[in-house]
Amino acid sequence: MKRVSKTSASGAEISIPGFKTDWWAPAIVPGTALNSLIANGVFPEPYFGQNNMRINKLIPDIADVGRDFYYFWYRTTFDASKNFQHKKVWMQFDGINYIAHIWLNGHRLGDITGMFLQKKFDVTNFIQIGGKNCLAVSVEPVLYPGTMKAHSKTNVAPNENRNGGDGAIGKNVTMLMTAGWDFTFYDGIRDRNTGIWRNVKVFASGPVTLENPFIKSSLPIPALSPSGETISVELKNADQEKKTVTLTAEIAEAKISISKKITLAPGEKRTVRLSPEEFKDLIIENPKLWWPIHKGPQNLYTLKLKVVVDGTVSDEVSRRFGIRDIRSDTNTPDYSRIFYVNGKRLFIRGSNWIPEAMLRTSKERTYAQLRYTKQAGINMLRLWGGGISESDYFFDLCDEMGFLVWHEFWLTGDTDFPADTAVYFNNVRSTVKRLRNHPSLAYYVASNERKVIPDIEPILNKLDGTRGYQPESECCGIHDGSPYKYENPMQYYDNSASDRGSRIDGFCPEYGTACMPVVESLRKMMSKADLWPMNKLTWDYHDGNGFHNMTTKYKTSIEQYGSPKNIEDYTEKGQLVGAVAYRALWENWNYNKLDYGDRFTSGVLFWYHNCPVPQVCSRLWDWYLEPTAALYFTQNALEPIHAQFDFIKNTVSVYNDEYRSFKNLRVRFRLINMDMTTVLEKEMHLNLDEDAVANDILKIDLPTEKLTAVHFIKLEVYDSKDSLIADTFYWRSTDSYKGPWTVGGPLQGGFETLNQLTPATLTCSAKWKDENGRRYYTVNLSNKTGQLAFFNRLKVVNAADSSLVCPAFYSDNYFSLLPGESKTITVDFAIKDMKDAQTKVELEGFNVKSTVITSE
Repeated sequence: MKRVSKTSASGAEISIPGFKTDWWAPAIVPGTALNSLIANGVFPEPYFGQNNMRINKLIPDIADVGRDFYYFWYRTTFDASKNFQHKKVWMQFDGINYIAHIWLNGHRLGDITGMFLQKKFDVTNFIQIGGKNCLAVSVEPVLYPGTMKAHSKTNVAPNENRNGGDGAIGKNVTMLMTAGWDFTFYDGIRDRNTGIWRNVKVFASGPVTLENPFIKSSLPIPALSPSGETISVELKNADQEKKTVTLTAEIAEAKISISKKITLAPGEKRTVRLSPEEFKDLIIENPKLWWPIHKGPQNLYTLKLKVVVDGTVSDEVSRRFGIRDIRSDTNTPDYSRIFYVNGKRLFIRGSNWIPEAMLRTSKERTYAQLRYTKQAGINMLRLWGGGISESDYFFDLCDEMGFLVWHEFWLTGDTDFPADTAVYFNNVRSTVKRLRNHPSLAYYVASNERKVIPDIEPILNKLDGTRGYQPESECCGIHDGSPYKYENPMQYYDNSASDRGSRIDGFCPEYGTACMPVVESLRKMMSKADLWPMNKLTWDYHDGNGFHNMTTKYKTSIEQYGSPKNIEDYTEKGQLVGAVAYRALWENWNYNKLDYGDRFTSGVLFWYHNCPVPQVCSRLWDWYLEPTAALYFTQNALEPIHAQFDFIKNTVSVYNDEYRSFKNLRVRFRLINMDMTTVLEKEMHLNLDEDAVANDILKIDLPTEKLTAVHFIKLEVYDSKDSLIADTFYWRSTDSYKGPWTVGGPLQGGFETLNQLTPATLTCSAKWKDENGRRYYTVNLSNKTGQLAFFNRLKVVNAADSSLVCPAFYSDNYFSLLPGESKTITVDFAIKDMKDAQTKVELEGFNVKSTVITSE
């Protein structure tokens, strides 16, 4: 790579194989200009300490130094396979940001504008088969980089800061959060993510190609059979002669194979449609349906298309798809939007998905984050409008894991209108064609909170027509969001956590809280001097300029567990605070599911569960992919069958997320003091309807005069065969809740005496094996003492330096064991993520001495 302003050579010269590049620098592709400059040692790591802070000027901001500073040439040479001989050869760009000028072997192929446009070029006449080829691409930054604007409450929603800088970034079709946002780096990404950020591919075909296949399923509701499949695909005759071709479509899982003859004029491009009316084989009796997580299996089919010219396969493509029906309407008591899958109501327990801020991503990172998401039990992901359209691999995993995806098209209410709507529409068309076969793609939304938008509905209807649409995220039965920050978790129970009024009602697109990262991750994020005692400036910078209250309200809540002695003590107690907040939030949405609670609710999208940058307000996991306690307490709250306690009503409820009923369940409640004496025990039997909530089935009269200052609640659910299918463990204090915006209450205050817990010891053993590139541990833990083993964390570390192996997938963590209880936890991770050949499993707990578990 080389800055365009530093060379006088033209694209025609640079794209010749023999061009001298002695003074060029290595580039990261896929990647960005800034990531390459950092890798080359030009600028410091922006994710550490205050390095990215714009006022420090360690990394030049494009608004200060101009667009040319991040305008670079990228150049590479490659060999073209001899198998391309006598074929049409194509070069495809999957994503550049923002304007690319493309040259091959001295010839200009063309330009690309917009971050989300996928485009291919016919390079048959320019490529050297069996020889060296040179590709040169100059990539301009966004036309309107914008600048940071001082935070002001003018025209800003309550409890938010100014987002998107001065708003100019919105004139581009790009990743708007690069100009800065209140939940991440408020002053943005210095180069606005300029570069070739997705793959470049070279491939060959015969004279007729297949492009943009699409399969539509028509599923009768409520019968769910038969399903009619309609296939469409674009055929292009790249030859100068008329071609008569045979198009074949196969769906092996449904035993479908059909063919059709088509004649194409020279250069003709035509969309061909294969319908059930024409081909009866496209009617599938009793199809295997695709369902979201907890609702049924994620059945997938594969459509294979090929076009044959003169007896030879000219081109072939395949696409996976799922047969399902997803709809939504506002036929609810409060006119809120409700979703239906295959004719059944679906209560949304979803989350907002924020992309990695500097596009430092990979398949491995995507897999880890989506696997954690599945473990949490989340059923919908919103691709927020300030982010990106995610990769094909992301959607493949969503298909397999059972997530619905709400897709927004790069507009926000904080930023300007696209300056060139033609560019915007081209990017929309390209994205819809790329993603429309995925069964996980459930809903189109043009913008995040922007009222005035380009009208994309005709494009969506023409290119898709199978999914719902609304113009912006806060309309059409969906109200505005909040809270976003850490608040007293008692306020979820009285629905006062938002200063905008009631938010646990209807459909809420943004509702969140925060959790700290573990101490090992904080040490990677900042210097020892900044870490402890806490340097508020650095901590707040890694908290969106203090947006999530991590150095204020969260810190106050940590201190309710006693004054922290050091950073290790502070972060351990910080995990307790986050665990309580996340579970309480989700359980209150559980309680009010659909028409079972105090208010009608149809769904919530948590704000947000993954980390775009290293943050002191980490979510279910931190940027380094180490889970926080929030993951496991969300997993507990969102398990398919869940027993929960209401900390204001003092009642027990049982939640069912499955489309099946349960007969003769046994629900058990125990109230236990610090000395492990049982103060109160109750149980009952119930029948639980499918997809229902049995609220307030046990009303608990707490014997306050008998309770220790901190005590514990254990809930258990047993099935009709008396097998344990769900359990929940709480710690509670006798502190009184004094109402909204106060500190304290049985979930937040008065936990100092936890520090007086009698030490406990766990009996542990571990076995491990290596298989298919992964290491698997099975860890058995038993509490054979008479004391509670409270808030225990397992961690797999590298034997040489005790650093964490990340990502590692623990079936559970941050767990407590009462006397006599046992637990088995599995862990797995990629062997390539180990630093050396040896790992060990460590156990640490609130009142359990840290130890290394013997493995065999």
